[in-house]
Amino acid sequence: MAEKHVWLEGELIPADQARVSVFDHGLLYGDGVFEGIRAYGGRVFKLHSHLTRLFDGAGRINLKINWTPEQLAEAIRQTLAANDLPSGYVRLCVTRGVGTLGLNPYLCDRSCTFVIADSITLYPAEMYEKGMPIITAATIRNHPRALDPAVKSLNYLNNIRAKMEAIQADVPEALMLNHEGYVAECTGDNIFLVRDGVLRTPPLSAGLLPGITRACVIDLARAEGIDVVEEDLMLQQFLDADEVLLTGTAAEIVPVTRIDDHVIADGNPGSITTRLTAAFRDLLTHAPED
Repeated sequence: MAEKHVWLEGELIPADQARVSVFDHGLLYGDGVFEGIRAYGGRVFKLHSHLTRLFDGAGRINLKINWTPEQLAEAIRQTLAANDLPSGYVRLCVTRGVGTLGLNPYLCDRSCTFVIADSITLYPAEMYEKGMPIITAATIRNHPRALDPAVKSLNYLNNIRAKMEAIQADVPEALMLNHEGYVAECTGDNIFLVRDGVLRTPPLSAGLLPGITRACVIDLARAEGIDVVEEDLMLQQFLDADEVLLTGTAAEIVPVTRIDDHVIADGNPGSITTRLTAAFRDLLTHAPED
């Protein structure tokens, strides 16, 4: 098996030699941002969108990235090549860097950036064919005035707590409500419903991460002539839906056929989910790197 490599601060090094300081505020406080990115057949999918979101999130927490988007794009390609992964998953992280044991981020001299590439299988293959069961988490999504949901931060405890609920319920995902009781998103995926031929999804104002695959699916749906509505949605609307589906970089598109003890429609993936999945697969096969 070939030795794995990590891009760390401008150098490709063996993965077992990659080190981040114990004084790094990314470790001490979850102070930093990251992106999960996919490559297919040698093309990095939605690379520009991911880098734009990374830099936007860093700007929202006053975190200076010491590399240009172009340099990071090249770092991603180098890391994939070094690990012989024409198709795979990339984790791009920027931490606040080494600082004191206090909270003050401005005492950290320089942020730390690294890129990891590996293969990934998020959910079993049969769930893409037959559908996934999920639960509704008791843990609510962070209040948007407490932590900006547009920042894909290294602090994922909110999501992890809800994920633990899913694991304890023996399902792969958990639906999270916001502080007002509306549906926000799942622990690692955005969520959609279909009702009477219309695709509906919570708006960004509901306190969810602006997902790259979410935006892609919205564009694909409109290109397919499917009406798309972004609006506040209650849990009951998902229970009464004709179809429910999740989207995410790692998950891609996966149908949901049960929420808690409630079976969605007839318990099978719906026709619009199937159409969107086919359109997404076609995009992955033919779209140029962007």
